[in-house]
Amino acid sequence: MKYYIIAGEASGDLHGSNLMKELYKADTNANIRFWGGDLMKAVGGTLVTHYKERAFMGFVEVLMNLGKVLGFIKFCKKDIADFKPDVLVFIDNSGFNLRVAKWAKEAGFKTNYYISPQVWASRAGRVEDIKRDIDKMFVILPFEKEFYKKHNYEVSFVGHPLIDAIAGRKQVREKEFRKTHNLSNKPIIALLPGSRKQEISKMLAVMLSLTKDFKDYEFVIAGAPSQDLRFYKKIIKGKEVKFINNKTHDLLSVSYAALVASGTATLETALFKVPQVVCYKGSAISYQIAKRIITLKFISLVNLIMDKEVVKELIQNDFTTKNLRKELTKILEPKHREELFLQYFDLEKKLGGKGASKKVATEIVNQFN
Repeated sequence: MKYYIIAGEASGDLHGSNLMKELYKADTNANIRFWGGDLMKAVGGTLVTHYKERAFMGFVEVLMNLGKVLGFIKFCKKDIADFKPDVLVFIDNSGFNLRVAKWAKEAGFKTNYYISPQVWASRAGRVEDIKRDIDKMFVILPFEKEFYKKHNYEVSFVGHPLIDAIAGRKQVREKEFRKTHNLSNKPIIALLPGSRKQEISKMLAVMLSLTKDFKDYEFVIAGAPSQDLRFYKKIIKGKEVKFINNKTHDLLSVSYAALVASGTATLETALFKVPQVVCYKGSAISYQIAKRIITLKFISLVNLIMDKEVVKELIQNDFTTKNLRKELTKILEPKHREELFLQYFDLEKKLGGKGASKKVATEIVNQFN
């Protein structure tokens, strides 16, 4: 069959690539055309547009680039119409995907959605649009199935794809990793400031302000695949820190603690059993808008899934050097670390077992059998 997949950001590229691998197993003659990144491209198929070209963060940033966004949507619709896929698979990236889905459903295409928009966090009214425009929804968080059930919409809970991504990765030998990247023998504090320029610019400088206070530790920046070293160098400015690009999972596997931008990375860090402090700082206007429409008690996936504060969240004005220093000191203490590890194990149980990508691929293909 012909599949058209639309993913955005590094995490969408990761989960999209694993889904594509399973689709090729389930349908050996699959013809896949997609919007994604390097990982999806490495699997096969035809890359239409790389996610780097449309990585806009926050309400203000999207408005400033509205012309580009609308241009991408128009081009995407035409490309789908020309390709005539048997099924469309949307992966996360709701701002873009829900707009395309509305048109696609009206045009008669079969629509599947993998990794639900966070309608449980804000603008729950979008559920009605999803019910109208999406034939099949695959969710990856345990509470999402119950949320949709309350809105009379049946979805499939497939477990979280990160479990597969982490379990399937090649094990890192710490000694070799340190030698390859010229790291000392000090315990590593990983810095994960996000993948978009706006969030990195807002958060990395504050993270780096701690290097002088924790000289017994090696600070290492997890560089996003969507950015290059030149961009980071403008922020680093001579600070005592190492930089490793596009090796986040390898870095987390050898890290002692981490400072992490809110997003999927908080869950990745927890699954690697690394104590963390969650950080978020957006533009003042974007934050004020978000504060008024988001109805959640927490912003990190770890706390949302556990429905309690497992990891500390430093949001906007609370994200300061003083507060970050205090919280980092806390997660370096043995007693606090032991408590976190126990919570992390409970978290993994809640996420379900392995095989999310395989389950999704099987259900997509079986819709046509």
